[in-house]
Parts: sequence; structure tokens; C-alpha cells
Amino acid sequence: MDFRFDIIQEYAPFFLQGLLLTIVVSIISIIVGSILGLVIGLGKMSKKRLIRLPFEWYVNFFRGTPLLVQMLLVHFGLMPLFFSQPSATVSLVVSLSLNSAAYVAEIFRAGIQSIDKGQMEAARSLGMTHAQAMRYIILPQALKRMIPPFANEFIVLIKDSSLGVVIAAPELMYWGKAAQGQYYRVWEPYLTVSFIYLILTLSLSKLLHYLERKYSNQ
Repeated sequence: MDFRFDIIQEYAPFFLQGLLLTIVVSIISIIVGSILGLVIGLGKMSKKRLIRLPFEWYVNFFRGTPLLVQMLLVHFGLMPLFFSQPSATVSLVVSLSLNSAAYVAEIFRAGIQSIDKGQMEAARSLGMTHAQAMRYIILPQALKRMIPPFANEFIVLIKDSSLGVVIAAPELMYWGKAAQGQYYRVWEPYLTVSFIYLILTLSLSKLLHYLERKYSNQ
């Protein structure tokens, strides 16, 4: 089997462009997903059933249905309600953010509930409100425990961004498919894309593992 490095060389600028977009999309999605996830996680922990129920169904829907289906619904169903010509990149960010929020919500919920209830009671006895106790006592401790699952969610999010190819978002996988379509070659574009994803996820894993060890010792 002859391996054509000229295809990789020709598409190198496009692979770089797709990689940058993948990173930007993933970072934006994890930030938005984390904000939404915190709200959903706290809502799901509410003692009032009417408040808790919508958040529970949100998590059930986004965890129980394929991300690909969610992405198609967002791009072809939701986004046209707001834009006459929906951007595939925006649709990708929205889809990943909404999906990630459901998983991050469970991470927040598990992290918060792992803290001994006595700490909340002690904080309240000192005159703190529930919000103050959550902000200054519970969340700082819970965040340390949430680093490993949160890191895994970010890595999964980066890989899931490759599904943006189905709505023509010009991320990394999009350019791999473009090279394959032009030259009818499979190994060169897809192996290159796989290698880039591997380097990206391994590097991120090392970084997050370092952060986990650093904060676990504090």
C-alpha cells in the first residue's frame, strides 16, 4: 500500500484550521455547558418536585438520546426559528453545550452530595445563608472532587465535536472527509485526523492529571 504524504501536505493548512476551530468550539461548549450544568444540577437537587421535575427531564432527554440526533434537531429544527440561514458552527456549539450541560449537571450533583451534610449545617449555624454556605464551603470542596469526571467530559466533548461533519461545520473531521472525497483515499486523511485527535486528547489528559494532583494536595 502506497501512502501519499502529498495529500497530508496539501491539506495541512486546512487540518490546522479545523483543529483550531475544534479547540475553540470545545472550550466555548464546556464553559457554557458548565454554567448551565451548575444551574441544572442545583435545580435537580431542589426539594420541591415541581422545580426539580423539568431539570430531571432535561438530563434524561440529553443523556438518553444520541448526540447526533440532538445536533440534527438543533441545526435543522431549532436554529431556523432564530436565523434564516443557520451557521453550522453555531449549531455545533449549541448542540455540544446543551448535551454537555446534562452530564456536567450530574457531575455537580454528585460532587455536592459527596460533601458531608454536617458542613452545611455547621455553616448555617454560624449565620450563613444557604447560598453563602454553598459558595464558600460546599462548592470549593466539591470542585476538587469533580476534576477527574469534569476532565473526562471535556475530552469526550472534543471527540464528539467530530459529529459536526454531518451538518458541515468546518472542524477537523470535516477536512478529513473533504480530503477523502477529493482523492478517494481513506488512510491518509483519516489516519491524520485520528493522530491529531490522539495528540490533542493525550496532551489534555496529561494537563488535567497534573491539575488533579496539584489541587488534591491542597
